[in-house]
Amino acid sequence: MVRGAGRGGRGMPGRGGMGRPPFNRPRVLMLRPPFDLILAEPAFPRCKPAPDDSALTQALLKRHTELCPTPAEQAAVLSLVTKLQSVLDNLVVAPGDFAACQLEEVRQVGSYKKGTMMAGKNVADIVVIMKTLPTKEAVEGLSNKVNEELNKLMRAEGLAPVTCQCNERGFTVTAVAAVRVLVTTLHQNLRKLEPEVHLDYKVISSHLAAIRHSRWFEENAHHSSIKVLIRLLRDMCARHAGLEPLTPWMIDLLAHHCIMNNPARQALPINVAFRRALSLLAGGLFLPGCAGLPDPCEAAHSRAHTALDLAAQDHAAATAQTLLRVVARGGHRYVLGLQAFEGGKDISTEITVWDGVVVSPLAPAYSDAPEPMDTDEKDDEGVQDGVAA
Repeated sequence: MVRGAGRGGRGMPGRGGMGRPPFNRPRVLMLRPPFDLILAEPAFPRCKPAPDDSALTQALLKRHTELCPTPAEQAAVLSLVTKLQSVLDNLVVAPGDFAACQLEEVRQVGSYKKGTMMAGKNVADIVVIMKTLPTKEAVEGLSNKVNEELNKLMRAEGLAPVTCQCNERGFTVTAVAAVRVLVTTLHQNLRKLEPEVHLDYKVISSHLAAIRHSRWFEENAHHSSIKVLIRLLRDMCARHAGLEPLTPWMIDLLAHHCIMNNPARQALPINVAFRRALSLLAGGLFLPGCAGLPDPCEAAHSRAHTALDLAAQDHAAATAQTLLRVVARGGHRYVLGLQAFEGGKDISTEITVWDGVVVSPLAPAYSDAPEPMDTDEKDDEGVQDGVAA
C-alpha cells in the first residue's frame, strides 16, 4: 500500500493531503548554533601543524595576574564575610528579641563565592532568605540589627566600625571591604508580594536565581582555567562598550562552554578558549535565531542571551567581530588592555591598520525605526496616473 493513500493521500483533497495545504500545524522555530571550529575539527583535519601562539598565551596569563586581587584585598573580604556570616547565622538559629523578620537561610553567592573576584573590586555578595515577606521596614530592621552586632565584634577586635546602607536590593555593609546583603524570600511567598509594600518582584527573583547560579558553578565550573577565562572576559567586556551589556552569568556560561565543551571533554588551553569565545560571539552566538547557550538553572529551552535586547545583541556581535580581526592581526595586547590605544580610546570603535590591513568597526544591522510599508492605495494611484497619462 502506498504511504499516504486513502484519506488525505496523494492527490486527494482530504484532510492533510497534498491537494490542500495543512491547517493548524504548529510552526517549529529552528535555533541553529554558530559554526564552531572546535566541535567541527574532526570534519576539518589540519593539513599543517598549528601556528605558534605562545605570545597570546603569555599575554593572557600576564593580564590575568594583573586582574587577580591582592592578598590584602582577599584577607579584608574574608574577614568581613566571616563576621557577617556568623551574625546572620545567629539570627537564623537564635533570633532572640529580634522581631523585624524571620530568616530561613543565608547563602554566599557572586564572584567571591565562585573564586572569580577581580582586583580593585573587593566586594562579596550574601543572599538572605526570609521566611516572612520582605517588606522595606523588615530590611531596614535587619540592617540595623546587623550593624549593631557587627560593630560589637569590630570593637572587641579593636577594628574600625562598619556602616550599613539600605538600597533597593537589601543593604550593603562597608568597612575596608564591602559585602552586599541581597534579600529574598521563600519561593511560595513570591505570589504574595505587593509592589508598594515589598521589594520588587524581579529583584527578589534574581536573588533566588543567584543561589542557583552559585550552586551550578560550584558543581560544574570548578576548573581553574574557567576562572581564568572569566576574569579575562569580564575585564574585556568592561573596557569595550559593545560587550558591556553581557551579564556575569552569560560570561560564566560562555567561559565554561569554551573551556569544557569539546569532543575530548578535556579543558582547552587558555589561548584556544579565548579565541573560541571571540569567534562564537562574532559568529552570532547571542543573536536572534541562534541556539545560544542554554541556561542550566532555568526552565527547558531557556537561553541565557534572551535577557539582552535586540540592539545589545547586534552591538555585541559587531564588537566581537572587530576585536577578533584585531587579535587575528596581532593586536591582542590592545584588546586585553596590556597596552593603551591612543589615549585610552576603545579600539572596537576606531579604524586601525595592521600590516596594511584596515580593520574598521561595523555599522549596526539592527534599527529601531520601522520599515516603510507599501500600501495598495499607492499602487492604485500609480496605475491611475499611468492610465491618465
